[in-house]
Amino acid sequence: MPRYIRNTVILAKAETTAGTDAVPTGAANAILVSEMSITPLDAKNIERNVVRGYFGASEQLVGTASVKVSLTVELAGAGSAAVGPAWGQLLLACAMAEGLLSSPSRVEYTPVSTALKTLTIYYYDDGVLHKLWGVMGNCMLSAKVGDSPKLKFEFIGLDGGIAAANPSGTSYAAWKVPVAITKANVTDITLGATYALGALTGGLVYPSTGIELNLGNTVNFTPLLSSESVDITDRDVTGSMELDLTAAQEVTFMGTVKANTTQSLGLTLGTTTGNKILIHAPAVQLVNPKKVELNGKRLCGYDLRMVPTSAGTGNDELRLISV
Repeated sequence: MPRYIRNTVILAKAETTAGTDAVPTGAANAILVSEMSITPLDAKNIERNVVRGYFGASEQLVGTASVKVSLTVELAGAGSAAVGPAWGQLLLACAMAEGLLSSPSRVEYTPVSTALKTLTIYYYDDGVLHKLWGVMGNCMLSAKVGDSPKLKFEFIGLDGGIAAANPSGTSYAAWKVPVAITKANVTDITLGATYALGALTGGLVYPSTGIELNLGNTVNFTPLLSSESVDITDRDVTGSMELDLTAAQEVTFMGTVKANTTQSLGLTLGTTTGNKILIHAPAVQLVNPKKVELNGKRLCGYDLRMVPTSAGTGNDELRLISV
């Protein structure tokens, strides 16, 4: 009997104890994905290199191994400003913290460097269940004109085993429909924006093609003789954008680049409470300016570096808000 990629089901649930199966269920923990892949055994095999008096290979020994999963989800609100979006559980395993805040109601995701969270992932590949424990990873955000906003995750987990199994009672009710990245649905790249209490204010709006961001987590699988773990050990938040600038603005921006100046950046996706996403970075350095052509028009492209601003505490270089 054939098996089909479209019959894939992925579940994910935050672990109470890192590396201990959180037992996700289809009813509560299903992930609505648009792209996915799995490396079921990412092993560092060991060569024997034996000499037997003739040419030929020898068997390898299966060495230390982890499991890798990649998946893409849509970036949308939860339908209510007081509820965490369904993708929030995935961000927790990317060295991000979730804050459920009131007055006004909103959910904020900010970087953390301690007390990091892990996931259990069940990856059902049309009849075959792969389990991953102690999962951590990296996240990339894409919000480009003419597309839907997306979060792209790369996860590494401990091998929790494989079995013939199918999920039951799968529900995607918590996943909402995102807005299209169009002029009507977005407040464009705003430099100099200030964030407070679920709102971006001030700054100057620049026409753009959208933004791409990368949390830049350093994720490692570390096997020891009596234990193994997946860890995030560093973060380097970067991104890119392309702006439609006047000649005078391009000259000014080049001065900003050469002076190593940082400035705040904001972007708003959506216009309706319950399905509005704000992106804010308080200190962004523009680097690597480039000339970009779009339908015969001249745009100016920049790579972005988001740096912490709070002396001694950090963990504030990026904020993702659902309102």
